[in-house]
Amino acid sequence: MKKMNYSLLLAFGIWTLSSCGTSNKSENTSSDSVNATADTSVNTEAAAGAIGTIEFAEPAFDFGQIKEGAEVTHTFTLKNTGNAPLIISEVRASCGCTQPEFSKSPVLPGKTSDIKVTFKSEGQVGKQQKIITIHSNASNGLTTVQLKGEVLAAK
Repeated sequence: MKKMNYSLLLAFGIWTLSSCGTSNKSENTSSDSVNATADTSVNTEAAAGAIGTIEFAEPAFDFGQIKEGAEVTHTFTLKNTGNAPLIISEVRASCGCTQPEFSKSPVLPGKTSDIKVTFKSEGQVGKQQKIITIHSNASNGLTTVQLKGEVLAAK
């Protein structure tokens, strides 16, 4: 029992000594965090005005009529009309028969980049509309383009 009392007394003493002087540290830390928060707010506001924007000259491409088994390749050109670099993180097609290819290099303001799309028509008879979705850091971060046409049955 005496050992437990001594242990409690020792723990209380260590806690008391270690807590001395922490109020000054808290005051300094809180004023530093206020300054850091103010700096971050200014940087965030400046960065908020700078953002890329995707624009496509041709948001849809109609390949007309093709025979089943043919491949159609089309290149969509996008332009960054914003005022910050544009980074494309992912380009995904609505169907496995459509394969997009794109550059992961940043697109500077005023510059262009290409997204090459290949559609394989094997087993895709009839009217077709393939949606290609572009994910980026742009103000319009989720953008789509379309590849459409008609696949005629092979005879």
